[in-house]
Order: sequence, then structure tokens, then C-alpha cells
Amino acid sequence: MKVGIMADSHDNMPMIARAVELFNEEKVELVLHSGDFISPITANEFKKLTAPLIGVFGNNDGDRLYLTERFRDIGELYPDFHEFEIDSDRFVIMHEPKFIDALIKSRHYDLVVYGHTHNIDIREGKPLIINPGECGGWLTGRATVVILDTETMQPRLIDL
Repeated sequence: MKVGIMADSHDNMPMIARAVELFNEEKVELVLHSGDFISPITANEFKKLTAPLIGVFGNNDGDRLYLTERFRDIGELYPDFHEFEIDSDRFVIMHEPKFIDALIKSRHYDLVVYGHTHNIDIREGKPLIINPGECGGWLTGRATVVILDTETMQPRLIDL
């Protein structure tokens, strides 16, 4: 399965549109967003996804109730972290990397996705750690996402 991974889009509608277009072109089957969508208006671009979205709220997300409502037909948004399985691999997605070292040491997950720092962090192994950097590109000047092949667990970093 191909999974699109993004974080920290921070209302940058043109970059969100590029990420959505890329994920659709690449025929990803699931999109993970590790927080900081910011405004419910971002749903206008995310609704163009052909794959469902799983996301978590970030520390800058504003109206969480309205974000949840606007994303209802796009996918599922969770308060701060979410655990799930794909093809018997255990995944966890979160915004802030509060317990990243403990999660790595536990070896309980096959994939840990986080955001918040706006910095790319891809560490292969078990677990595979992915912070795709920032989709919005506001802080670093670099807008990035990742596409992950869950069969090989090989991530591909893509500049938007």
C-alpha cells in the first residue's frame, strides 16, 4: 500500500493543493497528516483527495470542532495521537514527539509518524520514524511530504 504522509500544512493552501495533487497522481491509498492543519478552510483542498485521511490535531489547530465537522467526509481526525494497523504492521501518528525515544525503545510499533518540529526526520529500522517536515514551508522555506510503500517500508521524501 502507498501511504502519503504530511505535517504542518499551516493553512498554506497552494502547498496543500500540490500535496493533494501529488498523492492523487501517485495513487496513494491513505493519507496521514500529523497535525497543524490550522483552519477548517483547509478542508476545501483536502476534499479533493481520492484516498481517505487520518489526522491528528496539532498545537496550533484552532476550531477543532469545526475542523472535525469539515473533515467528516474526508477522513478521521483524532485529538493528539492515533494507533492503527495496516497489513499487521502497527502504526502510531502524533503531532508532538513527546515520547519518541520511549516509543523507539519499546519496539511496539513498525511506524511512528510525527510533526511539530517542521524538520525532516526519517530514521529507518524498527520502528521506522517519519517526520515529513513541513508541507506549508513557512518556517524552513522547504515544503515536503513523504510517500511510504508499506510492503517494503521504504519512504520517499518529495519536495513540493
